Amino acid sequence: MSLLIKNGRVVTADSDFHADVWCEGETITAIGPNLPAPPDATVIDAAGKLVFPGFIDPHTHIYLPFMGTHSKDSYETGSRAALMGGTTTIFDMCCPSRAQSAWEGWETWRAQSEGRSACDYSFHMGVTRFDAAAEEQLSEIVRLGVQSFKVFLAYKGAFGIDDTELYHTLKLARRLGVTVCAHCENETLVAERQRELLAAGKTGPEWHHESRPPRVEAEGVHHLLSFAELTGASTYIVHLSCREALAEALAARARGVRVDIETLIQYLLLDKTDAERPDFEGAKYVMSPPLRDRANQDALWHALQSGLIQTVATDHAPFDFAAQKPMGRDDFTRIPNGIPALEDRVNLLWTRGVRAGRLDLHRFVDVASTRAAKIFGLFPRKGTVAPGSDADLVVFDPAWRGEIHAARQAMNVDYSAFEGWKLEGRPHVVTVRGEVMVRDGEFVGPPGRGKFLPREAAPL
Repeated sequence: MSLLIKNGRVVTADSDFHADVWCEGETITAIGPNLPAPPDATVIDAAGKLVFPGFIDPHTHIYLPFMGTHSKDSYETGSRAALMGGTTTIFDMCCPSRAQSAWEGWETWRAQSEGRSACDYSFHMGVTRFDAAAEEQLSEIVRLGVQSFKVFLAYKGAFGIDDTELYHTLKLARRLGVTVCAHCENETLVAERQRELLAAGKTGPEWHHESRPPRVEAEGVHHLLSFAELTGASTYIVHLSCREALAEALAARARGVRVDIETLIQYLLLDKTDAERPDFEGAKYVMSPPLRDRANQDALWHALQSGLIQTVATDHAPFDFAAQKPMGRDDFTRIPNGIPALEDRVNLLWTRGVRAGRLDLHRFVDVASTRAAKIFGLFPRKGTVAPGSDADLVVFDPAWRGEIHAARQAMNVDYSAFEGWKLEGRPHVVTVRGEVMVRDGEFVGPPGRGKFLPREAAPL
């Protein structure tokens, strides 16, 4: 299998040049002008187009049992949607409940994904309880190629861990050389505010935000990073949504705490008024942390462009509006949390970020691909266009124009949070390890192309 991409403008996190890209087997083997190709090679003319490294979404929930139901995507549908949007690698959250062991969670997510994903993938291993058995199992899972944990400082009684468990998880991570990804909210404040709001008859989706306002998230960030400071663990804050939480993270970083920050495409573009839409429409936009006041968006964009925020993810969690979101019609705490965005992240970040002048080209590639590869142990195999790297490539057409519509999306969910939004560019060709998977908006690749990506931890 050989592939030649000709006449493109190659853009990475730190370079920008016109060249051909030659791939043999699964690997990029040469980059330069006027490269020859044998007669049996697949040749793609990228004249007038950009050639990016395959994009990486560091935070998805393809398979997720949650709040009495399951997310709608499977690895077949979710991975296809990822590729349609130019994402060639995903990090799915392996989240066993507190009633399950870590090993049971690991085996469940592996069974759901193996042989079914069209794109490459890895996991963040959820730590939803910590004891001697969990420590032994987590150590083995790290040995098998998982370099990151996930903890929740929310969802009390479901995924959330207490402070003793948090402390020992961070100590184990420090010893093993593992990064701890964290959902940062104060679970007690959330639970008490939910109880008070419901008792006052405030049951609609518009009250979700008031149950977990910015200070609740900021306190969660402060709490996590106090523990990280005292244990020396490396941390990664998932789905940071507001200025208050950002300030806490940057203050800890200034003290020497090792912390990277992720925000979501939703927080950059949507706001709390979306969750206040009448006739229960707001339920489409319920997620945690909630969508915030629009005034936060400039701060997030600035932090993204300046390098204070490292990555843009989706926290993709698809639940149908017709059949699943109404579980919480009379009680907002029962609305399945999450917004589907896996297919749209890159195109929206390009349109509303690069095209709008909020992100330069190199930061675009860095926050949507390269930085995640570096943080989570995949660089330079993933996240760049270079000889020896996997041939995950996106030939991007900046001249394409279109709109987002749920009726045409590959995500297996009945609505789009961005219905009718205009796009100014999309992937023309997407490859996974040298195989063409998407061409001109059509999925053309083998469904089971994707592989699990083992990653090595870096013990200190």
